[in-house]
Amino acid sequence: MARGRKQGGGGRKEPRFGLAAAMADLRLDPKDRIPAGEDAPKKSAKKKPVQPDDEDDVPAREPKSTPPKAKPARGKSRWGLSIGRMAYWAVVCGLWGVIALVGVVIWAGAHLPPIQSLEIPKRPPTIEIVGYDGTMLAQRGEMAGANVALKDLPPYLPKAFIAIEDRRFYQHFGIDPIGIARAVVANILHRGVSQGGSTLTQQLAKNLFLTQERTLARKLQEAELALWLERKYSKREILELYLNRVYFGSGAYGVEAAAQRYFGKSARQVTVAEAAMLAGLVKSPSRLAPNRNPEGAAKRAQTVLAAMADAKFITDAQAQAQIAHPSVAVKPAGAGTVNYVADWIGEVLDDLVGQVEDSIVVETTIDPKLQSVAEAAIIDELAAKSVKFNVSQGALVAMTPDGAVRAMVGGRNYSDSQFNRAVTAKRQPGSAFKPFVYLTAIEQGLTPDTVRQDAPLDLKGWRPENYTREYFGPVTLTQALAMSLNTVAVRVGLEVGPKNVVRTAHRLGIASKLDPNPSIALGTSEVSMIELVGAYAPFSNGGLAVSPHVVTRIKTLDGKLLYMRQTEQAAQVIDPRNVAMMNQMMQETLISGTAKKAEIPGWVAAGKTGTSQDFRDAWFIGYTARLVTGVWLGNDDNSPTKKATGGGLPVEVWTRFMRAAHQGVPVAALPNAQGAGLPTLAQIASQITAPSAPAPNAAYSARSTAPSPARSNVRPEPAAGLDGWLVDRLFGGR
Repeated sequence: MARGRKQGGGGRKEPRFGLAAAMADLRLDPKDRIPAGEDAPKKSAKKKPVQPDDEDDVPAREPKSTPPKAKPARGKSRWGLSIGRMAYWAVVCGLWGVIALVGVVIWAGAHLPPIQSLEIPKRPPTIEIVGYDGTMLAQRGEMAGANVALKDLPPYLPKAFIAIEDRRFYQHFGIDPIGIARAVVANILHRGVSQGGSTLTQQLAKNLFLTQERTLARKLQEAELALWLERKYSKREILELYLNRVYFGSGAYGVEAAAQRYFGKSARQVTVAEAAMLAGLVKSPSRLAPNRNPEGAAKRAQTVLAAMADAKFITDAQAQAQIAHPSVAVKPAGAGTVNYVADWIGEVLDDLVGQVEDSIVVETTIDPKLQSVAEAAIIDELAAKSVKFNVSQGALVAMTPDGAVRAMVGGRNYSDSQFNRAVTAKRQPGSAFKPFVYLTAIEQGLTPDTVRQDAPLDLKGWRPENYTREYFGPVTLTQALAMSLNTVAVRVGLEVGPKNVVRTAHRLGIASKLDPNPSIALGTSEVSMIELVGAYAPFSNGGLAVSPHVVTRIKTLDGKLLYMRQTEQAAQVIDPRNVAMMNQMMQETLISGTAKKAEIPGWVAAGKTGTSQDFRDAWFIGYTARLVTGVWLGNDDNSPTKKATGGGLPVEVWTRFMRAAHQGVPVAALPNAQGAGLPTLAQIASQITAPSAPAPNAAYSARSTAPSPARSNVRPEPAAGLDGWLVDRLFGGR
């Protein structure tokens, strides 16, 4: 009741009823507590008597007695427990690691093809491109030489690979744990990847069955396949497979292809230094290829020679002697502009034989000698005058009158640019398109001696002008074409109809879209060089349509014929009489017109120059009874040149090439062309001379390379003929 009195403070006490009232005065006495069990240990020390709470009559609970705990020995026991736990968890982690590794290996193996279905894959197909005389021009695809037996190779060649790539090749079972450990230590010490642990067998497995990606899964698959290869093949077989399949850069697979590519000889004849260089390429074929990085390849070869000496494959004296006389890579066959031809062949190959699965030989119409002459003519001309005329690129196509391409140069330097300007590029032909205008006129009844007015012209604000901005009044069509008079060409084009001009060009072989507007007469629609040259071919063969082609036969390496070009009856696209008149007109271009520099001693030639707007393109397409050749010079970005005209640089390139091409060849005349000994328009219109300086043209007008007369007030004499006689009577003689 003490608690009640203290809290109540002597106030009025409320009565309580029920269970709460009955339990209110209930308190436990120490005697009421349950004594400890008989088994409880007796304490020697006397119990401290329980003191009642100052605030409560209930005595404090006696603390339960507990037996004293033995104190653990510090030091040894604690360390023993830690080591034991560490060992336990190490074992657990190791077991899980082994389980994980086994799982990964199983997963990697599950993604491999079944071992029983694995076979050594076929060698990648090679496309050998040869000239019409059988000379090797180029190779395409993954260049793979013939398989070479290990016994046929010089013994130091395979030893060079073993020395630098896998010194323990004959000791391991496909995977070299010692080599892997050595590589790991070396990489850690160098803080990077300085060595690889792959064996030759692993490298072979990767080359045969896997990709070049750097992933853990690929490495595991590589290891599994290496074990399979070692179980299935002998060491000699594995080494032979490796040497015939490893990649050496520049598209060469196998030592035979690499030796041919870099040294121009068989792998059977390589020297020790050359063998060392080949072995050194495997580390980084693209970076160390001797035709691209001769210094790097030579330095790597020295490392291989040192490794061979260290492995006792050669003596130190031999190594030093080979280091003092390093091997030198030779220029591979087919290097240079002939690769433009090879690329063109690659584009048409699928249409001829479909997908190439086996190595093939493509026989072409290319003349290797003419190809070299064409390449030199373009390169030399640009080297001498590209800066002066601001001309950076050039192209040339030469074909026989039946369309067989004998030479093709698609650009100045194939290694700098693989864009083929002879086939792929489309440019404005300028006045080189005018023969199709005049042919259309002749087919509608006009003649080379027909007279038309050369005077200023205004077509709804468009005012085409001549090259010199001079006008000669009445002129014949022959004179207009030879002098490349723009106003006459436009007048004739409108007279015969632009649509008819377009039809004529398409009939002769132009495949590009042509806009039938008045400016078509000045060559404002873009065309490719190959189709423009092909469209001139009917003038040289009597009017027969041609299809420019370069492939004659395709066969497999074992001689199986896959394709042969069939000789078809060519369609007559120009009447022979009209061919004769056109040849007469275009022959005059080389005699007294814009292409007077184009001369082939003893040969009758004809052609047409062309210069597009703002001097962006300079053309000359000329032909004899033996060859039709076109030359283009300009810039890839279509920027203007420094007044380069068709009668200048292109004519010089054309003349150099055609003179070389016609040496020792029996002279033949163009179909019904004017003979060299007959009177020419040069004698009739002798007062016409070449221009001394070009003048700018008006907007939207195409350029022409017409010569400037000595006196602007003197009109050209008309050529002989009825029209010429009438003009002579009407206007009087000179």
